[in-house]
Amino acid sequence: MAPSDLDAVMAVGAVVHAGFFERREVFAERLALYPQGCWMAQEEGGAVGGYAVMHPARLGLPPALDSLLLQIDPAADCLYLHDVALLPQARGAGLGRALMQLLSGLMRGERRAYAALVAVHGSAPYWRACGFDAFAGASAALREKLASYDAQAIYMVKPQQD
Repeated sequence: MAPSDLDAVMAVGAVVHAGFFERREVFAERLALYPQGCWMAQEEGGAVGGYAVMHPARLGLPPALDSLLLQIDPAADCLYLHDVALLPQARGAGLGRALMQLLSGLMRGERRAYAALVAVHGSAPYWRACGFDAFAGASAALREKLASYDAQAIYMVKPQQD
């Protein structure tokens, strides 16, 4: 992902994440803070099919929806999959598997024991199939962060596979 891709990110997000709006500044900041975790998905022919944004965070403490990080937390101990959005026509092309390979590579390279995400839109079964499970240590702070998404949001984690 490059700064010139942010218009496409916003357009894809508007289609895929209706009801979960995040400002352009959120994506620009993630890209500036952790560019190796920001990826664009292209369909055959070069059309944008989606994007993925991930960054280091603390296990059990995801950022609230539409919030700025200001910096990467120096105590970050997991890789947080902030957002994945694929347009309907891009689904089923193996992009999810490619994303899991990118995620695993970053985890190994940075020696992060866990990846984490917030499952929305009923996506928990998909993420379970990718090796994520609901986090057992739900604190008041975590419940507050999840409430910024919706009542059905689930915080999920995946251990690093050797």
